[in-house]
This record gives sequence, C-alpha cells and structure tokens, in this order.
Amino acid sequence: MGLACSPFGRRDKGLEGGYSVGMGDPIAAHLGANIRQLREARGMTQQQMSRLADVPRATWANLESGEANPTLAVLHRVAEAFQVTLEELVATPRPGIAFYPHGTLPEKLRGTAKLRKLLPDAIPGMEMDRMELPPRSTLVGVPHTPGTREFLTCERGQIILVAAGERWELSHGDVVAFRGDQRHSYVNPAAAAAIGYSVVVLARA
Repeated sequence: MGLACSPFGRRDKGLEGGYSVGMGDPIAAHLGANIRQLREARGMTQQQMSRLADVPRATWANLESGEANPTLAVLHRVAEAFQVTLEELVATPRPGIAFYPHGTLPEKLRGTAKLRKLLPDAIPGMEMDRMELPPRSTLVGVPHTPGTREFLTCERGQIILVAAGERWELSHGDVVAFRGDQRHSYVNPAAAAAIGYSVVVLARA
C-alpha cells in the first residue's frame, strides 16, 4: 500500500514533521524560487535568513537551489521567518515585478482611524502602516513585545503622540522614535484629517 500524498510532497516515515519535498519534484523548484525571491526582496543574505529561521546555512542554500529534502518542520520555520504561509512557499512563483493598484493592499478600521499596510509582502520583524486619523480623533496603540521600537512620521496635518506620560506634537515631516512596548496613543487635535506612517521594529520574543 502506497504512502499518502500531501500538497507539500510525499510522506516519508521517520522524518520530523511527517512530510518532505523530494528532489526533482516541481514543488521543490517552486520552493527554491520563492525562497530566493522572498529573501532578495528583503535585502537579506542567505546567512542572515538561515539564522532568522534557525536552520543551517547549508540547508538554506539547498532550499534555494531546489535540491533540498526539507521536512515540514523546516518549511514551517522558513515560513515563519518570512511571515508567509506554507502555501505561499510552494505556490507557482510570482513575477519579479508586481503592480498593486490603489485599494488592493490590506486596509482596516480601528475605531474611526483607517490603517493600511504599506507593503504587499511582510518584512520579518517589521510592521509598516499608513494611518489616517479623522478630525478630533484618537487611535489607541497596541503595546508590542519588550524591546520593540516604533518610528512615527507625520505626513499631513497634526498628530500628538502620547506615550509614557509624555506627549510630542508632530506636524508635516516630523518624526519621533519611541518604545513600542508601552501604552501609547495617537491624537489628531485639528479639524482636518491627519496622515501618518508607523514603522515598528519588533523585538524577538
């Protein structure tokens, strides 16, 4: 009786995680191309990404070449490092250039404030958002893991940042760097909408 199949390759006994992608498998070629593309898009070296994903440098090189035979556990660590799903790792590679029209990037409301992702692909350890604050509104920030740093830029209008009992008033072009692991909020005191950009550099848990 044959072994059961998986979207990630064949099922082999005795492998960590239960599944592996075999050499010569089209999925292995897709995996290699996607990993290389994701790494290069983030401006990272193979050594940097292998450390981030906690896999040997040689294993990472084999993954990108399409010659690796990774377990599901290894694929999971790689996906976490890139902050993508397993399906994205093994999908048909996307073109090197992609155009994203206005309105296609993820957007959500938090209270009355509108938050929109600045990039279509996640960068490991970072969060980047555009925030639009309606007139006379307040957006309460979410404290991150200890050691996290946040950078706030005011693009339009006025934004008051309140953090650790202090307040900073920002207007066009102003930037403030602060600890993102504490309670903080963003206030628009004006009668016109305010636009700001938040870059969060997450500390590893």
